[in-house]
Amino acid sequence: MMDKMAHYVNKTANQTICFIPSDVANGILIALYVTVIIGGTIGIITMVFLLCKTNTRSVTTTAIINLLVIHGIFILTVPFRIAYYIQGRWIFSFEFCRFVSSMIHIHMYLSFIFYVALLSIRYISYFKQKDKIEFYRKMHSVVASAAVWIIILLVFLPAFYLNYGSDKQKYETCKCFSFQKEIEKPSVLVLNYITIAVVFMVVCILLIVQIFIIMKIMKKLKRAALGHQEFWVQLKSLFFILVMITCFFPYHMFRFYYLSHTNDCSYYNEIFLGITALSCLDLLSFAVQTYFQKVFQHMTCTVKCL
Repeated sequence: MMDKMAHYVNKTANQTICFIPSDVANGILIALYVTVIIGGTIGIITMVFLLCKTNTRSVTTTAIINLLVIHGIFILTVPFRIAYYIQGRWIFSFEFCRFVSSMIHIHMYLSFIFYVALLSIRYISYFKQKDKIEFYRKMHSVVASAAVWIIILLVFLPAFYLNYGSDKQKYETCKCFSFQKEIEKPSVLVLNYITIAVVFMVVCILLIVQIFIIMKIMKKLKRAALGHQEFWVQLKSLFFILVMITCFFPYHMFRFYYLSHTNDCSYYNEIFLGITALSCLDLLSFAVQTYFQKVFQHMTCTVKCL
């Protein structure tokens, strides 16, 4: 009797912690994804114009182009999410639901991989005292990008998709984005915990290295740092780390709790997952930073000339 009562109390407490009215949750998710579509699309268009004027042999530029592609593919699936939250039911096929649902996870982790690759390239460039790391020819950058996407399409994507909502009998066809039953598998649980640990560890290491580099530059250049190109490059690198902390950390922090309360906290999980999609705004913010950097450097040059 006491065990049943304790179980009831714990269940009620969990439901209270994770309680949120469905209309409120749907409203938050709609607002998040509308912001992602508008800001992400503007960012992609702006970055396309900026990249047309840059050196496409640069490894950094190649990483940003790949980031742009994964953002673009994900944004194409966002209208279907908004339609679902507005209508309250899924009107497309179950297989398409699996695809749209899996894309937000694929987008998050591929973005994370490209962020880490971009920052690693910049750190290597800094410590080797090179202006930039480049491919020998433009074709080499195309081949490198193609190799990455072939691995993603032939290894990463099928492995994830085939194991994500694979048992149709477990789910209602009129509902989508509710594949929490897959987490009950021990192997999936272990993989989730490992992923959370890796994300936190990698971001913390990148942040420590980035702060060290910025402090070193400021110590060397002192007041002249704001007018130096290398300082602004490192600030942009710090921005990508802040994107990972802002967009990815909340989801992975909540994931610790959610993994043992999947049936009670699905709406909160969707909201935190929606926050990861805000990483699509990184290119818009990056373009705005580039603009203000040029304006600030122009003003600094004008003041010195006077």
